[in-house]
Amino acid sequence: MEVKNLFDAAVKQDIINRINQLTPPSPRQWGKMDVAQMLAHLQMPIKIALGTHQLKGNFLLRLIGPLFKSKLWNATPYKESLPTDPTFIMTGSNKDFEKEKSQLLQLVNQFSENNIARDTHPIFGKLTKEQWSKATWKHLDHHLRQFGV
Repeated sequence: MEVKNLFDAAVKQDIINRINQLTPPSPRQWGKMDVAQMLAHLQMPIKIALGTHQLKGNFLLRLIGPLFKSKLWNATPYKESLPTDPTFIMTGSNKDFEKEKSQLLQLVNQFSENNIARDTHPIFGKLTKEQWSKATWKHLDHHLRQFGV
């Protein structure tokens, strides 16, 4: 798997095109989230990078997170149904597809080198802007593939 840099305009446009292919009945290939919940879920890591969502993480995660941070952007695809931070879990609440899609597209468009507000991830530790970009692309790609786009 080639991990792409979301700062690249063509790569960003490809992600936007894939998001725009989603519809409310888009079926998931794995997991528990419906498509609107997935769109809401995808916003959270971007908000962390932009400095608008605070993630506490527990002591153990902050201790071991740096050992696993290269998995955020390496070429190995994420496994299906990995555990996630409780603030990222969107199952159990109804989400409005159009609203979540619009908000995600706005965040993807806002995501740029100049707008990355953090050089340290609250769980994984210090990240370069390129690492933020590749990790964000990889997470977006993972969930877009979850819904077949």
